[in-house]
Amino acid sequence: MKRGWVALAILIALLAPLPLHARDSLGVFDGWGAFRDPEVPRCYAIAQPDTVRGKRQYRPFASIGYWPKRGVRGQFHLRLSRAVASDSKVTLVIGVRRFTLTGGGGDAWAADRAMDAGIIAAMRSAREMAASADGADGRVVRDVYLLKGAATALDAAALGCAQRR
Repeated sequence: MKRGWVALAILIALLAPLPLHARDSLGVFDGWGAFRDPEVPRCYAIAQPDTVRGKRQYRPFASIGYWPKRGVRGQFHLRLSRAVASDSKVTLVIGVRRFTLTGGGGDAWAADRAMDAGIIAAMRSAREMAASADGADGRVVRDVYLLKGAATALDAAALGCAQRR
């Protein structure tokens, strides 16, 4: 099976709990997909990690969301594979760029809009990104995402909500 089809199957499984009518597919681009929820409205690019260190506690994903009615464009969100220790920082490395994310439990976000923009810019030019932190279980959490197709999925999500203001 080709990697693109595997990624599509994974994305469908990732989004399976959502009602089928709640989202429209804007496309699947290698390991990344772009979707629109017309009722909200919101659009997002999403992927799951290529590799995960250790046993998964959550279903991990990285997403970049657009909520036109809220004025939110390009908001980065990360669901890690396991809960993070309360005193641990989540580090996201994309190419040579390093970002310290904010959040708690198994979720992390960019600290502000400038960091969101920096993460998106770095994603467009790198091959992979890795999120890591100290896990609540005492082991390192490390989730690695391949970025092939990410720029196209980001563009599809942005365009999918551009007319929805």
